[in-house]
Amino acid sequence: QLQLVESGGGLVQPGGSLRLSCTASGATLDDFRIGWFRQAPGKERERVACIGRSILTHYADSVKGRFTISRDNAKKAVFLQMNSLKPGDTAAYYCAVDYVGLTNSEQPICNQGSMDYWGKGTLVTVSS
Repeated sequence: QLQLVESGGGLVQPGGSLRLSCTASGATLDDFRIGWFRQAPGKERERVACIGRSILTHYADSVKGRFTISRDNAKKAVFLQMNSLKPGDTAAYYCAVDYVGLTNSEQPICNQGSMDYWGKGTLVTVSS
């Protein structure tokens, strides 16, 4: 059973940066595409970024140019570098993975309903 654990959240001032990490145990991440999602208080969960099995990535318009998703399969980890943070980025951030080992898809398409495993989240608060 694959398990995901997020870390790196915290309180940061507007304009600041944070780097979130998501580490897997129980399996490698080589055959998964991986997404970062977030849910702000009172709002629905939304996709933030997705990375395919290799280097292809996709970002929500709200974070393009500010957030960068990356993966390190050897470390069984995925990262979300968040720069120029805004109060609107305040949310619980979750990583999730979608197994694509059968299709070998390289596309960074991370639909919430298709994700196979989820972490429990890490809280990011952007406030002065």
